[in-house]
Amino acid sequence: MSELLQFVITGVTVGMIYSLIALGFVLVWKSSGVANLALGQLILIFSWFAYGMLSQAGLPAFIGLPLVIVFALFLGWVVERIILRPLIAQPILSLITVTLGLSFFLEGLVSFVWPQSQATLPRLFPQKAIHIGTAVMGQEYLWAAVIALFLFVLLTLYFKYNKMGIAMRATADDQKAVQACGIPVTKIFSNSWMLACVLAAVSGVLMSSIGSINHGLTSAGLKSFSVVILGGLDSFGGAMIAGPVIGLAENLGGGYLTPLTWPGVREVIPFIIIVIVMFVKPYGLFGEQRIERI
Repeated sequence: MSELLQFVITGVTVGMIYSLIALGFVLVWKSSGVANLALGQLILIFSWFAYGMLSQAGLPAFIGLPLVIVFALFLGWVVERIILRPLIAQPILSLITVTLGLSFFLEGLVSFVWPQSQATLPRLFPQKAIHIGTAVMGQEYLWAAVIALFLFVLLTLYFKYNKMGIAMRATADDQKAVQACGIPVTKIFSNSWMLACVLAAVSGVLMSSIGSINHGLTSAGLKSFSVVILGGLDSFGGAMIAGPVIGLAENLGGGYLTPLTWPGVREVIPFIIIVIVMFVKPYGLFGEQRIERI
């Protein structure tokens, strides 16, 4: 029983971080129709940048972490303004290919700037373990869940009450109508990428606090796609609900199926879920079904 509780708590916590990453994907997709395939590499570069600020430069967390957020905002603006904006009105395949090329570029840049294969962040959270029933977990898991939940609530309020958030929702529904109202759609695109990069930066720091910084972090971006597919490409609520589901399935499957199958089975589970969902409910659990007449 204690083992089950341990798997459940860890799985839900990690799944909430997957939800944050997926929210960044959904945000860019809804506002600009671009499928960002560089999610994992963005997480990787922000994690290494946090390591550079906190460990290599020796900055305290209250200075280093805001600098990571500033870097995320800057990188998001550069990606949209310099790389993607010239491709507006181009075929969707061109935009997807560009984000794929961006992923290889970022991974190569990380290897050039930080040639070491692995590193760890300084302790950002208290080290005293927390006992929940018979389960024992580090405080970094609890803080990760709290921060993810807080950001989700903050984003929900932003999209519901803030003028820019409402404009981003409107852009997702009808870009031409938004342009007719005098709202600069290109600014919406830029803000969506900047916000998505901030979510990737926060996710990267949280995942690096739980584990270590290595190229395996890019797999978190791939796993977030399973969250997006399960929840729905255009659903913020779906992404937040699907994340813990994927994390729970991954942890329970890895814990109980590994002795029966092979050691890497937990890495395959999210992608098995993608295949099943695509067969049963292609639009995801909460995705909007779109019917196009020819």
